[in-house]
Formats: sequence, C-alpha cells, structure tokens
Amino acid sequence: MAGEGDSEPRKSFKLLGFLDVQRVPCARESVLYGSVGSLVIGLGHFLATSRVRRSCDFAFGGFICTMLGYWFYCRYNLAQHRIRQRMLKEGMRNKLLFEGSSLDPERKQTSSERSDS
Repeated sequence: MAGEGDSEPRKSFKLLGFLDVQRVPCARESVLYGSVGSLVIGLGHFLATSRVRRSCDFAFGGFICTMLGYWFYCRYNLAQHRIRQRMLKEGMRNKLLFEGSSLDPERKQTSSERSDS
C-alpha cells in the first residue's frame, strides 16, 4: 500500500526560506486562504478600476491581511483546543485518582460519613 513502507521522509516546503508549511500548525491553511483572498481582492479591484498595477498592490495587501488574519484566528482556536484538551486530561486523571475515595464528587455520602467530617 502507498505510504506504509516509505522510508524516505516527506520533503518540506519552506515559504520565504524559514516557514515550514507542513510542520507549523495553521501555516498551510493560512497560505491557501491568503492566496484565495488575494485573488478575490485583486480581481475585484481590477474589475472595478481597470488599473493593473494598483490591483496587484491590492492583491498583495489582501494576501498579507487574509493570511495574517486567518493565522491569528487559527492559532487562537488551536490554543483554546489545547487548553480544553489539557483540562479534560487532568479531569480524567483526577477521576481515576479519586474514584471510590471520600473525595469522589460522584459518591453519595451517608449520614455517618457526614458526621465524621
């Protein structure tokens, strides 16, 4: 099957010589959305004004703005996801640790246990 026995590492694509698009989270999507944004903004400006050079400037600005906007949005969501994942992992660890003990929040205390506390 394809991909199972491959011993060659996948080639990385570096944007501007330092941004490894395949390894950095959200980089690939940011570049793709930025390119679509630049196409839409540049083409829209060209159709509205018929000025080629200025449309290219708008397209470049649209690429930068769209790419950075999606980059920050994606990284923020990724950070939130990792925080929720960490909280869930800690909750599962605590559940296993406290299960069956007097500190278990799901365990119902009897009247004799309440008077001892």
